[in-house]
Amino acid sequence: MNRIALALLLATGSASAQTVRIKLGTLAPQGSTWHQLLQQMAGDFSKASNGKVELKIYAGGTQGNEGEMIRKISIGQLQAASMTAIGLHEITPEPQAEDVPFMIDSYEEYDYVHDKVRGELESAIAKKGYQVLQWGEVGFVYLFSTQPYRTPADFGKGKVFTWNGDPGAEAAWKAAGFHPVVLSSTDLVPSLTSGMINILGEAPLYAYTTHIFDRANHMLNLHWGFLTGATVVRKDTWEKIPADLRSKLLAIAEDYGKKTREDVRKQNDDAIEQMKKRGLHVDEPADIQGWQQAAKKASDVVRGKVVPPAIYDEVKKFRDEYRAQHKR
Repeated sequence: MNRIALALLLATGSASAQTVRIKLGTLAPQGSTWHQLLQQMAGDFSKASNGKVELKIYAGGTQGNEGEMIRKISIGQLQAASMTAIGLHEITPEPQAEDVPFMIDSYEEYDYVHDKVRGELESAIAKKGYQVLQWGEVGFVYLFSTQPYRTPADFGKGKVFTWNGDPGAEAAWKAAGFHPVVLSSTDLVPSLTSGMINILGEAPLYAYTTHIFDRANHMLNLHWGFLTGATVVRKDTWEKIPADLRSKLLAIAEDYGKKTREDVRKQNDDAIEQMKKRGLHVDEPADIQGWQQAAKKASDVVRGKVVPPAIYDEVKKFRDEYRAQHKR
């Protein structure tokens, strides 16, 4: 073998032996279901790759809010993130179409719709240079407050937490008759403590895990919306992994996405019961027609300003299709 061929062989061998290190940020609280399953997935990535893929999890918002995580990914400080559709909006707006107020009202509806639009959502994300590893969810969003609000007019008296970096969402809250206060997600708890806000939309498990319910101890028993999530990685980082190994890792990630959804759904229900035992008041909504009108006003803003009309209409079409097939 001549020297050039030998040098090429050694270079190829060295490249294939390189370890791919992926730093992943998430707001998921330390020790939560989301965090634990991500850690387990990281362990399985390492086993499947014989240690050639290292997935390091930075949980609890230690890498900043979701917008800051995306910025860190863009400059190489992180390579991946596990985040909600609100954070994904920093990449592309399409995933938030599933989270529109009053769009989805059951897990069965969500599963049906998501299965129909998943390929389109992943394609939109891929065009921005990201690979989806798995889809997850935070769950149904309920309105937590420090006062026993029951109607849209009641909630209009308060101050609702709104994620920064999403002016369309702020406009949607205003259209619904709420008074949004734009903050970083990492400022949520201190702002609730200081009284800067007194209303927030959260999934029960997150409210329970972060003890938000200690301060906002009223929950309206109404599905205001749904909060989708996904784990994404920079495509250029992902493509450093050999193609055959990538397919194995995607299968592992898909399995953990399924486990996460199943676990989170059960724990969201359990979280409500646990919070009730610890002082949470579950208030029944009044003026249902008013709530429907508020959601419609918010959705009219979301369609176009927050998510493209085409994907909004597609999600609604499949939602209506499911309801037509499963009339109660």
